[in-house]
Amino acid sequence: MKNKLWLVFILITIVTWGVWGAFSDTQMDRDNIPETVVYILWALTMIPCAIVALCVNKGKFMHDWKSAVLGCTVGLLGAGGQLVLFKALAIGPAYIIFPFISMSPVIVITLASIFLKEKANKWQIAGIVVALAAILLLSIQSGGADSPVSGWLWIVLAVLVLFAWGIQGFFMKFANNSMDAESIFVWMAISAVILIPVAYFMTPEAALFFQGEGVVGKSLTCSGIQILNAIGALTLVYAYRYGKAVIVSPMEGLSPMVTVLLSLVILSVIPTPLQIAGICCAAFAMYALSK
Repeated sequence: MKNKLWLVFILITIVTWGVWGAFSDTQMDRDNIPETVVYILWALTMIPCAIVALCVNKGKFMHDWKSAVLGCTVGLLGAGGQLVLFKALAIGPAYIIFPFISMSPVIVITLASIFLKEKANKWQIAGIVVALAAILLLSIQSGGADSPVSGWLWIVLAVLVLFAWGIQGFFMKFANNSMDAESIFVWMAISAVILIPVAYFMTPEAALFFQGEGVVGKSLTCSGIQILNAIGALTLVYAYRYGKAVIVSPMEGLSPMVTVLLSLVILSVIPTPLQIAGICCAAFAMYALSK
């Protein structure tokens, strides 16, 4: 991978997603915004990013059947996985679910190695291993007695999210072999918007939020934060365009490092020992993966 464009784009994704992670939950808690509403606003912010992508591509949009299937597969796996995650978190413990689904790069690496015959050098292999450790350490949360646990459905849903996001990464790379990155993202935006009604009717809280006071101001603030997520998704597609999936995928999961650092500097949140270890592992992994 002599072309380092992939590194530039994945670093943008890490930073934008890291900043998004630092402020998204805080604003959700402060303004009492349901997660399904956050999804709706995020999906809407995908639209201006898709317009930018089309402008960059001079209006070219691949809409043949193959491109539509590949693009919607990438989009629906990502957006659909997010909606399934909401349901999993409603009935299962977040401190187990998040570390579990954070291992989705393992699925990407496995599929890319088998079907795309991608390989990594010794430095990159070490980086992959350490990156996976960093992702796990940065995703571990403290448990609590008030964690809602009901049956085993949440485990099934967590597995679905794990595979959905892992397979999405593989298809994002696979689609880039026959499509331009801009068209892939436009189809991702279309897929996200299509699922807005599903998010709206998943919980009664969404309708109540839009009927409440100050909804315009809260929605605009939330959208301003969520567009960082959309920008990161766009640059991620470009990263898969120019880089190997076995390298891009583990780096994609390092954005919590930025979140933890920003929370320390801006929000004065002291990182846990596990998070500090995760940051150290992430720093080494980013160096090794870029070799």
